[in-house]
Amino acid sequence: MTKWEYATVPLLVHATKQILDTWGEDGWELVQVVPGPNNPEQLVAYLKREKQG
Repeated sequence: MTKWEYATVPLLVHATKQILDTWGEDGWELVQVVPGPNNPEQLVAYLKREKQG
């Protein structure tokens, strides 16, 4: 059975692509982007990758 690990990452609107590219290079896959809990204009990315070992 595949095991996953997850991360939540705040996204800066002016650097979204750079942030996601950086995480993607480390093997993270974007699952969803949602508004932040305290400020709907702040976006939060949910990412996952297969757990190693």
